[in-house]
Amino acid sequence: MTTEQTNPPGPRDGGHGRRGPSWLLLVIAAAVALAVGVLGTLGVTYASDQQGAAPAATTPAPDDDEPTGGEGVEGTSADAPDWVALAEQVGPSVVAIDVQTRGGAGQGSGVIVSADGRIITNHHVVSGAVDGGLLVSLSDGRLFQASIVGTDVATDLAVIKIDEPPEGLQPAELGDSDQVRVGHRIAAIGNPLGLSNTVTTGIVSALDRPVTTIEEGELPGSEAINVTTNAIQVDAAINPGNSGGPLFDTDGKVIGINSSIATMPSGAGGPSGSIGLGFAIPSNLVSLITEQLATDGTAEHAFLGVGLNHAVTSVDGEAYSGAEVVAVEPDSPAAQAGIETGDVVLAVDGRRVTNADSLVGYIRQYPSGAEVTVTVARGDASTDVTVTLTSREDAVS
Repeated sequence: MTTEQTNPPGPRDGGHGRRGPSWLLLVIAAAVALAVGVLGTLGVTYASDQQGAAPAATTPAPDDDEPTGGEGVEGTSADAPDWVALAEQVGPSVVAIDVQTRGGAGQGSGVIVSADGRIITNHHVVSGAVDGGLLVSLSDGRLFQASIVGTDVATDLAVIKIDEPPEGLQPAELGDSDQVRVGHRIAAIGNPLGLSNTVTTGIVSALDRPVTTIEEGELPGSEAINVTTNAIQVDAAINPGNSGGPLFDTDGKVIGINSSIATMPSGAGGPSGSIGLGFAIPSNLVSLITEQLATDGTAEHAFLGVGLNHAVTSVDGEAYSGAEVVAVEPDSPAAQAGIETGDVVLAVDGRRVTNADSLVGYIRQYPSGAEVTVTVARGDASTDVTVTLTSREDAVS
């Protein structure tokens, strides 16, 4: 796989289109290659690591101030987390991943989710691996060969499995990312810069942050793929090599999979490391996609069936930003629901849509058959439209 700086013009689809906002250029360092860009004065880079090359974006708040439920980590709480206790309890669930590719070697992280050796990580960490090119290191230092079960480029998720899993593996538990709130304390554990079993802590600094990266196909002429996620933004230090690793709440539940970081451009020397903004794929999306990958090796994605551009519109005399519908695909969920060209999407199930990427990120969080309420501006008023989403296997373009 190769990547390059890109921000192609043209409409983008609510679920699988191609245009990002003009201010968003991204720096991507996947398992085997690098691209450079800026987000304002920042860049966004995959948090994977590569040897021999430069290292590699709002859910309504619940009433409860606690993170996801469950028995939690003994001796710790949301108000007074005991990071020592948490690290000791969940650390054995985290693995370092060494990847051999046709172009060299890379590193990433992962989290064990079953006693038979299934591991969740990022697509960009393992997608370039050659046969026999995945080596998993447990927290106690033992090494095991692993194989890819399935990957999903559209959400940057993958499932791998230890070929001969040992007894006594400690799976982590996925939490409910819909219960996460800005200000919740979190911990990231992974393999940054090749330093396995590294723990960093911080807070959730934003939710539903639209983050888009562009992955080029591995073969010449292959189509570029948009990877758009409404991510959990954190201020915990995340660096190249953290990609694919878990983001834990204070209960020891996985609420996200770390995937990218914001960086300052640094010229010929490549992108800088962590500057305090990291992004994680929410655990509810992780669960939806990886359950399919574990079963079938592929994943389906909900789609709306519209072409989109960023727009500012007026509702009752007030200005709002949103995603303007510039095309409606015949017989698509949008067409069947009565969404029209010229509508500006402002919300999905009450969650604010700020631009095309934001809408794409929301739609990809739903399973096929989900019924959602899409709020659109039409004329100078807003209206709610009920849409029943369908899916397309690997619908990413």
